[in-house]
Amino acid sequence: MLRRMTALSAVVLCAGKGTRMKSEKAKVLHAILGKPLCAYPLKRALELGASLVVPVVGHQAESVEKSVRGHFPGAPLRFALQKEQRGTADAVRAAEESLKGFSGRVLILYGDVPLLRRETLEALLAAHDRAGGKLALVSTVLEDPTGYGRILREGGKVVRVVEQKDATPEQRAIRECNAGIYSVDADFLWKALAQIKPNNAQGEYYLTDLVELAAREGPVGTVEGDATETAGVNDRVELAARAKVLQRRINQAHMRAGVTLVDPDTTFIDEDVVVGADTEVGPGVVLSTGTVVGRNVVIGPGCVVTASTVADGTTLKPYSVLEEARVGERNIIGPFSRLRPGTELAEDVHLGNFVETKKAQIGKGSKANHLTYLGDAKVGAGCNIGAGTITCNYDGVNKSLTELGDGVFIGSDTQLVAPVTVGDGAYVGAGTTVTKNVPPGSLAVSRAPQVTKEGWVAAKKARRAAKGG
Repeated sequence: MLRRMTALSAVVLCAGKGTRMKSEKAKVLHAILGKPLCAYPLKRALELGASLVVPVVGHQAESVEKSVRGHFPGAPLRFALQKEQRGTADAVRAAEESLKGFSGRVLILYGDVPLLRRETLEALLAAHDRAGGKLALVSTVLEDPTGYGRILREGGKVVRVVEQKDATPEQRAIRECNAGIYSVDADFLWKALAQIKPNNAQGEYYLTDLVELAAREGPVGTVEGDATETAGVNDRVELAARAKVLQRRINQAHMRAGVTLVDPDTTFIDEDVVVGADTEVGPGVVLSTGTVVGRNVVIGPGCVVTASTVADGTTLKPYSVLEEARVGERNIIGPFSRLRPGTELAEDVHLGNFVETKKAQIGKGSKANHLTYLGDAKVGAGCNIGAGTITCNYDGVNKSLTELGDGVFIGSDTQLVAPVTVGDGAYVGAGTTVTKNVPPGSLAVSRAPQVTKEGWVAAKKARRAAKGG
């Protein structure tokens, strides 16, 4: 759906404390699928091309602002402060100074409504265009409308919204409810907010009073939204329920795009994750924000991948953990591998059971199949690194680089004490502690000579017997 060219901004209300969350943390900072609640409506506004988005903050304002900026670096955000919570109209009015000089449409959204779809907001803006009035709103029809503001119509036209506590018994029987999501002409918005008074049962400045004021000046546009989509979050039970809906929505979109999810109910994929076609994702997998997975990838059960890139044809065996890693094509990782930040793997790399990497660049075709730690390391192509090998990269003060050339063979149980270089084609014998550079094509061995004492076991037993042991 295409939106007309009227300029657009957005106000997102994020000031509430959320006492029913029973938390020291502001409600809008509670996360679902890797992002705080408020990130979802903010993203929808940005997706629509809003030239300026104003989060209205209050409770824990600094923490909310820090979190939002961290999730939307460089976005056109301008924060407004609601010093005292006196109702939704007062909260929107707090954004007036931030939007000074803006002329166009203002979307009004809520930081605790994470399931709102872009398509619904596009439809809202289109309804505003069709109606030609000052305001359009999202309505929803509920089986049990208790607690919601009811939409009052005369001759089919919206005339006002009445809140539950102010409604008559007849009005409470109305099932068409106000979702609280609006598109409003900016010039009208600020003039109307100045007229709103707290003349109601709760003594608050109701944003719903905008509807009656707008209806006096022209038709109010409406679009019907799904009740689940417009539902907010008030406690942790509702938080989990909204997360489950979002999980199902995201997973179904991936499956329809050609991704196999073996058990969608136990698979958690954040909203911005990209997964290529013909990839298979096992049960219990978590793919977090910033992750890009290529085509024909196999991700085994229990893998956790965060802010990482996994190229085409790679296999992540069960229970591997990747964080800020870059994995090339046709790699085989795991089971139980851990790739920490700064890991960069070329094509055809094999990292096996209980291998850990950190700031490691590993070249094409190299292998470390068992019980190995490679930290602050640069490994060339075609290397074989034996079980139990570690790079000793930290001396208590500094972290130093271990560098292996192409075609290096490292025997099992080797310690590479950085800074150290092993040249192309060199061999390091099992059990060696490498403290000096190894030239290309050399063999390095540092181990005590083996001593064999024949008959030693029998002699020991005889001594014990003589002592009555």
